[in-house]
Amino acid sequence: MNAARHKWYALALLCTVQFMVVLDIAVVNVALPSIQTDLGFSQENLQWVISAYALLFGGFLLLGGRAADLLGRRRVFLAGLVIFSAASLLSGLAWNEGALIGSRALQGFGAAIISPAALSILTTTFKEGPERNTALGAWGAVGAFGAVAGVLLGGVLTDLLSWPWIFYLNVPVGIAAFIITPLLLSESRDAEARSFDLPGAALVTSGLVVLVYGITQANKYGWGSAETIGFFVAALVLLFGFLGWEARSPDALMPLSIFRLRTLVGANIAGLILGTVLFAMFLMLTLYMQQVLGYSPLKTGFAYLAVAGTAIIWSGVAAQLVTRVGVKPVLVVGMTFLTAGIAFFTQVSPDGSYVADLLPGFLVIAVGMGFSFVPISIAALAGVKPSEAGLASGLINTSQQVGGALGIAALSAIATSTTTDKLASGSQKAIALTDGFQAAFTAGAAVGVVGILVALFVVRGRDIATEPAAVPAGVEPALEAA
Repeated sequence: MNAARHKWYALALLCTVQFMVVLDIAVVNVALPSIQTDLGFSQENLQWVISAYALLFGGFLLLGGRAADLLGRRRVFLAGLVIFSAASLLSGLAWNEGALIGSRALQGFGAAIISPAALSILTTTFKEGPERNTALGAWGAVGAFGAVAGVLLGGVLTDLLSWPWIFYLNVPVGIAAFIITPLLLSESRDAEARSFDLPGAALVTSGLVVLVYGITQANKYGWGSAETIGFFVAALVLLFGFLGWEARSPDALMPLSIFRLRTLVGANIAGLILGTVLFAMFLMLTLYMQQVLGYSPLKTGFAYLAVAGTAIIWSGVAAQLVTRVGVKPVLVVGMTFLTAGIAFFTQVSPDGSYVADLLPGFLVIAVGMGFSFVPISIAALAGVKPSEAGLASGLINTSQQVGGALGIAALSAIATSTTTDKLASGSQKAIALTDGFQAAFTAGAAVGVVGILVALFVVRGRDIATEPAAVPAGVEPALEAA
């Protein structure tokens, strides 16, 4: 096998595993009612099937990314595969709510190890410029497609088999990837690192875990409650403590010099906004279709085919355009279409139809997803030293996951409070629910407008290299010539 072909086979492996991880973020949503019935979940604890995964995933992404740089990218990638696959099996076998919540948390931890390790391997494998842009275009397409396919596959498996199969499906994929990885990927790491920054790791991980926990529990305690404010204050103290420690540490877990890359900073802000809008939007749409329109899980899943199919096409177009015109114009278009799609959903009605109330918005959203995921993925890694590829990968994943947790919590609170007020005033349930979803979509569109402004004024223009980036001495390549 020649070296060029070897790299693209490796990309296929990395994208397949990332698809599995992204899939599991959304695949549970449609299956929640079945899980609640079978395992006897209380309404209060049901949210933890999603929150436990988000908590560990968001909390450990930065640590997972930097660990890949320092301990070996392939080694960390393989460890993540073992943890994620084992946790998926345990989730399918779960016998009560505690067992499922615990296994979902372990699954999130495994995902936090896999995702940044895979992206850092991709970054160090493909030279910066058109080659890497093409690879990251495929990576972005996986992110866009996986976010939608999770809902589709969740509905199909739940209806045709049973909810445990949404977890069992990961096991053979994980085993196959574990076997194939040593054949396609060689080891790479930051050979100049002298020690592992344990205090920094403890501060940033605990800070992110507390932050995500505070966000996911804000609706339970109230956004202005002492508990919620306490969580946010504790998270800020830990994260500022982390930054203070990193400024003095000789072997920092996160060298602060990485934030001199304005493109990276802009990409992470845009990634935070993208996560805030997208995660919440799909949850609200799923609830609207099931609770208002009366769709079954299977029908809900198939409703997303319009997004899933066209998002892949637009991601490929976006990857080519970034190489030609740069990140900024593509991202501006992406954020604009994303915002327009969410704004379209503000007109959903209690007796709505798929063709009139959903399909046009889905087609617009698909363009927005392709033209947002791809340039953000490319910009987040532009100009990054190979020795810090894992760190940059962890940063962009963290931004999107924290944004997702924030979006779901905030927009759910808006929808719930609006629905409660409408019910109290005597509205019918379907009308009250629809009003709540409309309010959430309106808030999501407002956040999308902020995303457009970030793309216009924070993200830089033609700043993606078209020539290979220099590889610092002491950094080994991620792939050997085959």
